Amino acid sequence: MNRAAHQRGATLVVTLIFLILMSLFAVNAFNSSSTNLRVVGNMEARQEALAAAQSAVEQTISSTLFATNPEGVAANPVAVDINGDGASDLQARMLPKPRCYRVLPIKTSELDATLAQDLSCMRSGALQTSGLDSADVTSAAGDSMCSQSEWNIRAEVVDPRTGTLVAVNQGVSVRVLGTDATNSCQ
Repeated sequence: MNRAAHQRGATLVVTLIFLILMSLFAVNAFNSSSTNLRVVGNMEARQEALAAAQSAVEQTISSTLFATNPEGVAANPVAVDINGDGASDLQARMLPKPRCYRVLPIKTSELDATLAQDLSCMRSGALQTSGLDSADVTSAAGDSMCSQSEWNIRAEVVDPRTGTLVAVNQGVSVRVLGTDATNSCQ
């Protein structure tokens, strides 16, 4: 047998082995890059849903409607435009409904008579003393007509395209009349 014929066959086998190895490297690189692309896409969907939930919370707490009508706020989804094109991209729901978890009476001594928001909380001297004995006047004079109510607002967003679910909780304190606090915070 001719030695050159054996070498050509060996060269072919070595070339095929290198070709297979190069193909495996190319397939591995493709799989790695597509996995990274999916990870980036998932992070983008999560960030968009998170931004939508935060925007819904901000819209909700910019009005005190949640403190007077938590059921109404929870029943109506908040449309959020993520990309600024004027069309609603995601819907956020306030689930569960906004919940008041604490009411703290505001002391009359903490109010400033020069501020309009504090004036509405002050009791008149005539109201404080009419028909009350001195012990009742002292205890009634400590609290103003307003209270600080503390709320938990939770927005939940589900992206229908990707199935991403994000929830954001935000605590907020709202000054309300004491009677409204009693009605809202049961």
